[in-house]
Amino acid sequence: MAGTRLDGRVERGNRTRQLVLRRTVDIASVEGLEALSVGRLATELRLSKSGVFALFGSKQELQLATVREAARIYVEQVIRPTAQTPAGIARVFRLCELWLDYSQRRVFPGGCFFYEVIAEFDARSGPVHDAVVRAQRDWTDHVERTVTEARDLGDLHPDTDAPQLAFELIALMETANAVSVLHNETVAYRRARVAISSRLRAAATDPSRVPEVP
Repeated sequence: MAGTRLDGRVERGNRTRQLVLRRTVDIASVEGLEALSVGRLATELRLSKSGVFALFGSKQELQLATVREAARIYVEQVIRPTAQTPAGIARVFRLCELWLDYSQRRVFPGGCFFYEVIAEFDARSGPVHDAVVRAQRDWTDHVERTVTEARDLGDLHPDTDAPQLAFELIALMETANAVSVLHNETVAYRRARVAISSRLRAAATDPSRVPEVP
């Protein structure tokens, strides 16, 4: 019986933690990680302050857990589905499409979660800054690897500078996100898609394998 009660408490604690984190990633994507507080979350979610505090122990751990949860959602929405597309230039294009879709659908209400928190923590130091840096590097490395695969498979010209091309693609995606969120419109996503298609077609050994955006 004691084990059953313990398992029940753990399960309830996990559910509550997930409920809290779903709210924190939404808040942080709009207002930043500094906007998170135990009192606010307890009030909004109708939980006890002591219960919320017990789940995380400190504001910093709450922020770190929020970054981890956002990264998990990001992987589910952008990274993992890309594996269904064969490696090569088609996967590069699909990765960009998934990212733009993730931003446009407002998986996070403030657009890309990491675009917001990078601007908030870029000039700071400490564990939260370091967690944001790791997340950004992981994303950049993933795009670079995807581009490198396409080059090594012969889909891109042999002299393609993979880090440079990845940088340009990420810049186009992030600009679309920023402009769309700022002006509350979607035209920027089409412009990014056109630019990404054009850039990939220019680098491709067979441009017809890259969809043209009408």
